[in-house]
Amino acid sequence: MHTLMFATQFLRDMRSQKLRTFLTVFGIIWGTASVVLLLAFGKGLHAQNQESMHGLGERIVILWGGKTSKPYMGFGRGRWIQLREEDAALLKREIREMGGISPEYSKWNTTIRYKKNTVTQNMIGIYPVFGELRNIYAEMGGRFLNPIDLEAQKRVVFIGNELKEDLFGQDRAVGKYIFIDNVPFLVVGVMKKKSQDSSYSGRDENKAFIPATTFAAMYGYKYVNNIIFKPKDPRQVEFVKKQVYQVLGKKNKFDPEDKESLAMWDTSEMEKFLTYFFLAFRAFLAIIGTFTLIVGGIGVSNIMNVVVEERTKEIGIKMSLGAKKRHVLSQFVFETLMITFAGGVIGFMFAFMVVKVFPYLKLEEYMGTPEISFSAGLIAVGVLGLVGFISGFFPARRAASLNPVQALKL
Repeated sequence: MHTLMFATQFLRDMRSQKLRTFLTVFGIIWGTASVVLLLAFGKGLHAQNQESMHGLGERIVILWGGKTSKPYMGFGRGRWIQLREEDAALLKREIREMGGISPEYSKWNTTIRYKKNTVTQNMIGIYPVFGELRNIYAEMGGRFLNPIDLEAQKRVVFIGNELKEDLFGQDRAVGKYIFIDNVPFLVVGVMKKKSQDSSYSGRDENKAFIPATTFAAMYGYKYVNNIIFKPKDPRQVEFVKKQVYQVLGKKNKFDPEDKESLAMWDTSEMEKFLTYFFLAFRAFLAIIGTFTLIVGGIGVSNIMNVVVEERTKEIGIKMSLGAKKRHVLSQFVFETLMITFAGGVIGFMFAFMVVKVFPYLKLEEYMGTPEISFSAGLIAVGVLGLVGFISGFFPARRAASLNPVQALKL
């Protein structure tokens, strides 16, 4: 009964103050939409960043040879350490915690030709496990390099999706021959398109991948460009990295404590940093949105103070007829929450529509795909409830504290 009476009174008051009510509700709409959209875009940007980062590989370590900075076992400092293909097998054999590992030969400005189309791109020689380590997968109808290709030194090639477009256009590439430095290679697969922001030798979409044994036989390279590996357990990455120094230090006669002798890029460290960065970034966005919502709440509080002023005599009549303070307090808190709730619902619906329409703008590559999470909704509802209660409580308490006799005189 009281709720129906409060609702009727609320609608009557809002109709009499249309412009003021609209501006107040708009402030809540804007604040709610800000909180939800900022959190949604923050989450989408984080997800996009993670996807792009994982385009390089998940929790992998890239290893290069370095230059010694300490004398060791009769050798002076300043000696270059170069990695060989067999070092990958040695590390796999000596370190039980080692997971997948692959050497990587690299040759820039390789001439690749199909019919009249000729390009110069980076070609690399790798082991089959390289695809799994680097999140490189074949499009339907093709495959990545396999152990038989490696053992038999087959002249087969797996090409990036952009390289395929440059050579074949819309034509099918799998099963056809291309010429790499005038040597025929059978295309066995095309890379499935992926997002990749990080790289150490160019984007995979432009590369040609051949078996490491074929590469070595074809070009006679003694040293590999780098080695890529991944521990079996990501929690043991630091231990595995120390073991790499131990094993290669023993083989190449350098101090295992000399960190300059080898160079390592542990992508899990970057992933950890970015996780904390985006957590702080999303918290910052939430704070900005919350302050916007608080500003809207101040507007609600102001209009309720005006309502109290305009209805002072009415409040006095109600209290003289026996209305309790709690009834007056409840009525004004109810009206405030109704304004806040109406603005919150409209603001949330607006944010939801923006999130649904955004993918059609084709900006996901740059800004990610915004996603309204449960936590974003929970934060918005929590802040809305708090703002609504505080905005209505003080004007309501003021109304409930009026002296009936003085109120009737005003």
